[in-house]
Amino acid sequence: DNESERLYLRQLFPRDTLMKFRQDPRQKMDFIKGLQTKERAVLMVGDGLNDAGALQQSDVGIAVSDDLATFSPACDGILSGDKLTSLDEFLKLAQSANYVVIVSFVISLLYNLVGVGFAVAGLLTPIFAAILMPLSSISVVLFTTLSVKFVATKYRLS
Repeated sequence: DNESERLYLRQLFPRDTLMKFRQDPRQKMDFIKGLQTKERAVLMVGDGLNDAGALQQSDVGIAVSDDLATFSPACDGILSGDKLTSLDEFLKLAQSANYVVIVSFVISLLYNLVGVGFAVAGLLTPIFAAILMPLSSISVVLFTTLSVKFVATKYRLS
C-alpha cells in the first residue's frame, strides 16, 4: 500500500517484478482483471480489508495476517506474516498435495475395482466387504496424511 517496504520487497522478488504502490481497492482489482483478460493466472497476496476485492478477484488470494484467527472471507488462504518469506515453499507444498490427491484417488479406484472383481466372482462375502470398506477409507486417509506430512518436511514447513 505504501512504499515503505519497497527495499525489503526488492530482496524477495526478482528485479523485473512490477510493483505498484499507493493503489486503492478499485485500482488493485482492475489491475488483476487486466491480467486475467490476458489469460494470466493471478495470485494476490494482501494484508488488509482494502485488499478484499482484489483477493476475491484473483485466481488465488492469500491474506497475510499476524492474527491467524482473523476472518477474511475473500481469500483462499491465510498466511502468518512471519511466514511470508516461505510463500514459495507453501506453493510447492500445495502443488505436491495435488499429486498426493491424484495418487490417493488412483489407489482408491484400484482398490475398489479389485473388490468389485472379487465380489462379482462370488469370492467376497458381504461381511468381509463390510470389514474391507472402512479399511479402504482409513488406508487412503493415512496415505494422504503421511504423504503430505512427508512433503511438508521436505520443504521445511513442518
